Amino acid sequence: MTKFSWRKTALVAAVVPMLALSACSSTGGKPADSGDAAAGGQVASTERMKIALITHAAAGDTFWDIVRKGAEEASAKDNVELLYTSDPEAGRQAQLIQQAIDQKVDGIAVTLAKPEALKDVLKKATDAGIPVVSLNAGEGVSAQLGAFTHFGSNENLAGEAVGTRLAAENFKKPVCVIQEQGHVGLEARCAGVKAKVPATEILYVDGKDMTSVQSTATAKLQASTDADVIIGLGAPITLTLLKSVTDAGSSAKVASFDLNADLAQKIVDGAVLFTVDQQPWLQGYGAIDALWQNKRGGFTIGGGQSVLTGPSLVDKSNAADVLTFAQQGIR
Repeated sequence: MTKFSWRKTALVAAVVPMLALSACSSTGGKPADSGDAAAGGQVASTERMKIALITHAAAGDTFWDIVRKGAEEASAKDNVELLYTSDPEAGRQAQLIQQAIDQKVDGIAVTLAKPEALKDVLKKATDAGIPVVSLNAGEGVSAQLGAFTHFGSNENLAGEAVGTRLAAENFKKPVCVIQEQGHVGLEARCAGVKAKVPATEILYVDGKDMTSVQSTATAKLQASTDADVIIGLGAPITLTLLKSVTDAGSSAKVASFDLNADLAQKIVDGAVLFTVDQQPWLQGYGAIDALWQNKRGGFTIGGGQSVLTGPSLVDKSNAADVLTFAQQGIR
């Protein structure tokens, strides 16, 4: 399988056989599988740990199912009780972190989409001696907020990779669609695109309402007849933008960030040019496994640097191979 990868450091978690594991849920993603059936493999003999994974997932975003699946596999291997909760509203995410502190968890894995709202409660966690890792969002502030490592893609680098690819294919008027204003990672993606294609326009939409996303993007494409490509920052958003292009009668092409099986199929079919995948399974797996390793031997992964899980380019040349893994729910 051919793929391109831009990275500052390369520390990739090992893949292990899948073991089903129960976990508590809030909004975002599908319910965890229940039962103790194992597909094989050996569970760690270390003392059982309790780890909280707290994300900013919005309900129905399939991206988080993939993060969670990676976390569940690591938990099953590492003899970890995984407590998964999520809330897209930063204040409520902070409350979930406090809840984990009150439960005296052995570790916290957290996304930092809006870090300013989380800094005080994360200080409480580290003051209580609870190790913290971050994932997915907030790479630039992770260490300042007390995390000993971060798992994710460098979003500026990912945006620049998209911009470089679009410029090479002679696109001059992109529209970059941000579904959550103020999300540091999403803002960085579009800034990276704009750095390489200066005429890039930013369009803000309400990612919690796909009907509104579709109508807002349709209106933008109708008004901006010179827009030659529209970029979604998540698979569900991009799939909705395909409808907007049709509704607007626009000739704009569609590109994307992130991945699910439906989007991979659209790339295979030629309806979407490409996507830049941050490989979220690795983020969930790596974050949980890093906390276990820290407990197991005082190990700290990353050498003071983030562990990059992307960006990884998926286009027509490798989408069929990636689709196989996406259909398994791990890409």
